[in-house]
Amino acid sequence: MSTLTITGIQSNLYWEDKAANLQMFEKKILAISEPTEIVVLPEMFSTGFSMRPEKLAETMQGETVKWMKKIAAIKKIVLTGSVIIEENRHYFNRLLWILPDGQVGCYDKRHLFAYGDEDQHYQAGSKRLIASVKGWKINLLVCYDLRFPVWSRQASSVTPARVARSGEPSSLEFDVLIYVANWPERRIHAWKTLLQARAIENQSYVVGMNRVGEDGNKIYYSGDSMVVDPAGETLYEKKDEEDIFTITLSKSHLEAIRKKFPFWTDADKFNIEN
Repeated sequence: MSTLTITGIQSNLYWEDKAANLQMFEKKILAISEPTEIVVLPEMFSTGFSMRPEKLAETMQGETVKWMKKIAAIKKIVLTGSVIIEENRHYFNRLLWILPDGQVGCYDKRHLFAYGDEDQHYQAGSKRLIASVKGWKINLLVCYDLRFPVWSRQASSVTPARVARSGEPSSLEFDVLIYVANWPERRIHAWKTLLQARAIENQSYVVGMNRVGEDGNKIYYSGDSMVVDPAGETLYEKKDEEDIFTITLSKSHLEAIRKKFPFWTDADKFNIEN
């Protein structure tokens, strides 16, 4: 419970070519030699950020979900990333959280990128997914969600009075935020700034997993995948290059920051309406 090891794969993607992308990621994942517990892939990792779900969508019984279950079982990891899913005649940009035993968690992207017509092709989600690994709570989100801080804001079940009286550590909703993305280079300053902001305001680790390369719409992605600690310090960043990185997060570091600076006890209470 004291540590959590995460591997991210910052990669170029084959445009709308599921077979090529799955083959490429399989080779990269199977080549990971160091121990790891979670492997994070970018948004729409099997296709690129496509607005043609009618051509590319799969069901939850489809090839990509089966592939993710296979890889998670072989490597004994949690495997996550988003894919295009069809369900009940609707299309979703769905983040999948695949456990080694084949269990599946799902998060449908809530904030659809209207500037790129995503809202014209996909159905928005309405529920968050906070997963648990070794006692670590992980909030899983997708790309454009990053711009909307309320959706990722912590809520606490511990009152300020209890903290002052007992020195009790934080009891917050999550310890890690993971954003999978296809975030273009032309707006990369916002990506990097907001990843740090989400870490600082939530006093949590943040992992931002982006792609690199040019897509079928001639949009360039510089990657700039990042890992940020609960104080907003950058622990990892890579620009313009494909990369596979593994990083170990520390629960004692997280709790030390929350205990020394219990800013979360002064947070506003709020409710989110769908």
